[in-house]
Amino acid sequence: MSSVDSTMYNSIRAILTQASSSCNKGMLRWTLHKKVENQPSKSISLVRVLVKELEKVELLDHNMHIIPLLHTIFYVIIQSGHIPENLQKRVYECFKRLLTHPEPYCAIALRYMGSIKMELITPGALYVRRVIAEHSLRNNHFPQQEKVLVFADPAVLSGPLWQGVRADLELACPSSDTLTKKRLVLLHSLQTGLLKACHGPTLTQALEDLDEDLEHFFQEVVLALEQSIENHDQYPTKLQKIYSEILRAANQDPKTEDIHSTAPLPSPVINFHIWTNEEELWNELENFSVNLSDQKPMEQEYDEDVSRRVSVLSVDSGIGKDLLNTENGEEMKSPAFRGKVKPEDIMASESEQNHTARVVVMGDDRVLGRLAKVYHHIRKRAAKHILFSKRVKLEIYYIPVTDEPVINLPESTSQVRDMLSVASFLGKIDPWYESNINSLGTVIPKLAVTKSSHSSSSEPNHFLVDVLSYYLRCGCQPIHLPLYSVKISISGQDDIHVEEIIVCHLEAELPDFKTLKENLKQEGSNRRRIRKSLENCGAVVSVNYTKVSLSKHEFVKGMSVMTNGVVISTISEKDLDFLTVNFDSPNSKSFTEIRTQNISIQILEDKTFDVCIDKDSRRTYTNVKRIEITPCLDPVNCPQIVSKSTEGETFQSNYFSKILPLPINTFAGINH
Repeated sequence: MSSVDSTMYNSIRAILTQASSSCNKGMLRWTLHKKVENQPSKSISLVRVLVKELEKVELLDHNMHIIPLLHTIFYVIIQSGHIPENLQKRVYECFKRLLTHPEPYCAIALRYMGSIKMELITPGALYVRRVIAEHSLRNNHFPQQEKVLVFADPAVLSGPLWQGVRADLELACPSSDTLTKKRLVLLHSLQTGLLKACHGPTLTQALEDLDEDLEHFFQEVVLALEQSIENHDQYPTKLQKIYSEILRAANQDPKTEDIHSTAPLPSPVINFHIWTNEEELWNELENFSVNLSDQKPMEQEYDEDVSRRVSVLSVDSGIGKDLLNTENGEEMKSPAFRGKVKPEDIMASESEQNHTARVVVMGDDRVLGRLAKVYHHIRKRAAKHILFSKRVKLEIYYIPVTDEPVINLPESTSQVRDMLSVASFLGKIDPWYESNINSLGTVIPKLAVTKSSHSSSSEPNHFLVDVLSYYLRCGCQPIHLPLYSVKISISGQDDIHVEEIIVCHLEAELPDFKTLKENLKQEGSNRRRIRKSLENCGAVVSVNYTKVSLSKHEFVKGMSVMTNGVVISTISEKDLDFLTVNFDSPNSKSFTEIRTQNISIQILEDKTFDVCIDKDSRRTYTNVKRIEITPCLDPVNCPQIVSKSTEGETFQSNYFSKILPLPINTFAGINH
């Protein structure tokens, strides 16, 4: 093993080892990718070591290492200037063997196999398509565009903090600097495609000297790349011609030395918003769709040839459909493969949604609750806006941040608000999300302090931008959080009720009980009297709910409970299929917990609840007499999906649960 390989091996082992903390793993991963970005020549050694580790995983059955290895290999291949063909084929075969593994390993391997196959046929294609999509570089040959929208909760990110975050995200990659991005596309594609026949420093200088001619050469390279994906025989010849024309136009003499210049993969253009107006998200999505419509007529964009090439070979919208025909479809025909990968994953590659809106929310459980409500409205509107629903794919990402210290609570206070309960759940399902994204929760609050302590002349640290870019590019496996509808009936207003959506939490308390609890927190001579008052406090409520037995048969149960309040959670360590309902009863021996999907709670006495939705005081309702919770149905009409497999048999099933899910992208995902 060479010294470079040995160094890379030590870095990979440090990332994979269970002894490292989650935060350290995220930082080690970032450091490793920065090494490759600054010294692309190390990428070959890194991929070689990664493949060996992945092959070792197959032998030792260390499945917990598969997810980090798959994503790291893929990201290095995107970043790299060139990976030898024999090494890429070895990666492809290694990924192919993972198709016999259970989800999520087979789904991620399948997704990346299409990308690796494209890179084998047309070196540099992944990089070029990434930059074009993320920076909306107008061209006549690859129409795909992406928009990244970051929405931060002002309740968590306020004052200098959000200003520091916005500066980090937006200044790292300004949207107006399109010429630099086009130069990078030309530099990367020509160096990767021509290898020793391209002199990097000379080409870099030539591209700097070009003015109006730069656009022409950019269009020529993109055309050559897209044509190469279907017929790559003439690709090197076309690149050589473009290279010679660029040098001639810039009056540069060709040189034969094998020297390459670095062409780092730029971060996506990021639009940062402090989320004060719920309509703002829909307005941004609508503007994105309208701008797409203005750029190209629908008939032109959905021309048969363009539509076929985009949907068949797009690496951004999911699984590459070119894999369906790879090697006569043997991967798809194998019983082991078909038993592991869901039909809807296969059909995702046939989507017409050529453009992607990537929505990132920053905050704690409260911002996810707000997002769930807005997402439900978006689904309603999307059903009426065919242009949006057919052309734009919505992807949702979550970066947890809290303004409260995270502490380990004892078991006796497990119902005390944990403002990052969803993030904790996502981290348990996906350790790679825990390492790379949950760890940001402790980094982001320090940004404002870091910004103020460094002079303006110091070199910026784009750690947050780099991690977010990695998340956007590799975090493509959703975890579906079920949403529930809540009907809140206000006392004295029999015909008026409020409709709400919950994603994680609902808490209803008697106002008197709430006041007594707050007083109990304060030390004083009346502490014993307050505690006794707590024991006598409460109201009788009528509870009706649907109980699901082990045989999946449902039946309605009714009961009355003396309670001070109720806490309802949609997320538990067991599963996502049920609500967990806990009654805060003065009598600790009485029945206090049930699990259900439908429940109705009504106060029988002359008292009312204060109801708080998803731990957000901005969504608190007073004088509540009754609450009804049911699964939230998807507003979009979802007919049964019909598709044919490669063997001609028909799959016909409704792939949508009756509960509308909020899909949060992670690195591993979870089954529906």
